[in-house]
Amino acid sequence: MAGKAFVLLSGGIDSTTCLYIAMLEFDEVEAISIFYGQRHRKEIQYAQETCQMLEVPHRTLDISGVIPATMLTDPAIAIPNLSYADITGVSPTYVPFRNGLLLSSATSHVVGRRRETAVHRHEEWAIYFGAHAEDAAGWAYPDCTFEFTGAMANAIRIGTYDEIRLRVPLQFMTKEQIIRHGDDLNVDWTLTWSCYAGGDLHCGTCPTCRARRDGFEAANVVDHTEYACDSAAESLQRAP
Repeated sequence: MAGKAFVLLSGGIDSTTCLYIAMLEFDEVEAISIFYGQRHRKEIQYAQETCQMLEVPHRTLDISGVIPATMLTDPAIAIPNLSYADITGVSPTYVPFRNGLLLSSATSHVVGRRRETAVHRHEEWAIYFGAHAEDAAGWAYPDCTFEFTGAMANAIRIGTYDEIRLRVPLQFMTKEQIIRHGDDLNVDWTLTWSCYAGGDLHCGTCPTCRARRDGFEAANVVDHTEYACDSAAESLQRAP
């Protein structure tokens, strides 16, 4: 498609799959990563490596200091050893309105880029965002729900004079389905990072590590991730 896609790229499984999807759907693609003070900033390194491999321009925006201290930004707070299935209500790793801030920052950046570029008024520019069904389930992450992404899509369209659109291609997919789809697109999973703990290896026990491991197993796709905790059984033994 003529136009330009900007992918909000964290470096994880979901956003990386979105990048590959965008490359199929648009002639021109760029990636935007955002540093918000996350302890697992290693994910941005993986995003950079993916973009280098795919020869996709990559930019990192810094909004650190905007988001209050939470489990994902304060190394002094322990990351819970549990799966998403064990979470009732809002996830303990939820960062208040994080995705709203990320999308707003990306949109402002993209509008600025469009203003600097000679673009036909009706040429589509889009932002890709990797929210999916499992993060939205039970409103564990309310800023991943269809209600939220739909509202943000409208806000972005209206707030940019209908110049920028939000695309959420994974909205109704599970992690298993995302991995299957990404594997069909030849996503290099070794260049993705999921763990929240901020260590040298995936911890294997935090919610995102568990979802990563379970997703690969359910999708019957080889998981080359090196986990500090080697097995699901060991993860359960470490649970409080």
